[in-house]
Amino acid sequence: MSSGSLLWYIGAFAVALGILVVVHELGHYLVARLVGIKVLRFSVGFGKPLLSRRFGADGTEWALAAFPLGGYVKMLDEREGPVPAEEAHRAFNRQSVLRRSLVVAAGPLANLLLAVFLYWLLFIHGVSEIRPVLSAPPAGSAAAQAGVEDGELVRGVSGVPVQTMQEFRWQLMKRIVDRLPVALEVQNRRGDIFFRVIDTSAVDVGSLDADFARLLGLSLFHPRLQPVIGVVAPDSVAAAAGLRVDDFVASIDGKPMSTWSDMAATIRDAPGKPIAMTVVRGGMTYELRLVPKAETEGGQVVGRIGVGARDDPETRAQLLIEVRLGPMAALVKAADQTWDTSIFSLRMIGRMLVGEQSWKNISGPVTIADYAGQSARLGIDQFLKFLALISISLGVLNLLPIPILDGGHLLYHLIEVIKGSPLSERAMEVGQHIGVGMLALLMAFAIFNDINRLISG
Repeated sequence: MSSGSLLWYIGAFAVALGILVVVHELGHYLVARLVGIKVLRFSVGFGKPLLSRRFGADGTEWALAAFPLGGYVKMLDEREGPVPAEEAHRAFNRQSVLRRSLVVAAGPLANLLLAVFLYWLLFIHGVSEIRPVLSAPPAGSAAAQAGVEDGELVRGVSGVPVQTMQEFRWQLMKRIVDRLPVALEVQNRRGDIFFRVIDTSAVDVGSLDADFARLLGLSLFHPRLQPVIGVVAPDSVAAAAGLRVDDFVASIDGKPMSTWSDMAATIRDAPGKPIAMTVVRGGMTYELRLVPKAETEGGQVVGRIGVGARDDPETRAQLLIEVRLGPMAALVKAADQTWDTSIFSLRMIGRMLVGEQSWKNISGPVTIADYAGQSARLGIDQFLKFLALISISLGVLNLLPIPILDGGHLLYHLIEVIKGSPLSERAMEVGQHIGVGMLALLMAFAIFNDINRLISG
């Protein structure tokens, strides 16, 4: 990766993290102010402040600190230092359990509301999505046994209507994780409607790294496009080898390329292996040598050179759909998608805790930065989708009943309601140590997975 690409990925990660942290802490801050609590400091990041200014009637300090992975809102609290008698009523610890719980819960809820807002923006603006049109499944696969045919459009998954490939894969994954058969409502090119029931029992659901759809024989329909280069990514293998837009790829290693799919499959099957590519450019023939970059996809190592097919308006109309909704319909769909993703995230966490799901699915800062950079390169709509998904993950994570997280403080408040008095400082101190240990273990898993992904390509 070049220094320019590295800076792009770091920048995208910084923007995403900054937005998520500010929104989370603003949730705490705004509700604290609403219920009358005095806020002493609003910090983005931990450690020594690099920049700080005081604003407002209370002189709240707004700070940017040295360690950027997080932030906090410091409120007036008698447990952390002396409080003037005239301001005691504004201390956090003097508030009712309900008020304290509202302040604590406001951070995670702000992240969930951010996801709703981002999805709402996307739906009312309109997003271009891929239609769930399927290709012919491999012989012997579960999809082939169910009778899936080339070019069939998926209209629904087990009774749930779908319009896009993303919706199709989401509904498919939920059914597979529950080890349930998948009933596809499909429409062929003639307009006939069929139901294809696919057995998912043979799929190992222990890890989400695998491409579930492909394991079942379900893959996106590939039209017979000519092998003409339409896009060359900067800093890619193709760019370094001298490939240009509008180059016609005649052959690879002497094998004629009749379609884009043939070319893509040949490159996919040659990760890290040198290939000789014959291209036609302006009536002249050129021989180029390149080595496809090895990347992991669906648990397999595949070759990538960083090119895209030439745009074909007819094919685009066949495979793409513009999803645009009115304000209220967009709000309902955004809220539904946020809720659905949150519940699924909680279920997956539960499955990991009982050993039914692999801990390899936990991602650390390196992987998140990689996804941030990739989504930003694909356009603002993809970056906003990524931001919404990460915001949901942050909100759900912080609501878990782990001491040191917001959910842990809510657990303390619930215990206080049940026993009629707050937990002792000693009990909360022990809880804090346990929470730090759990988060350290979680971070260790995340970093290990990041390193493992880097080593495996």
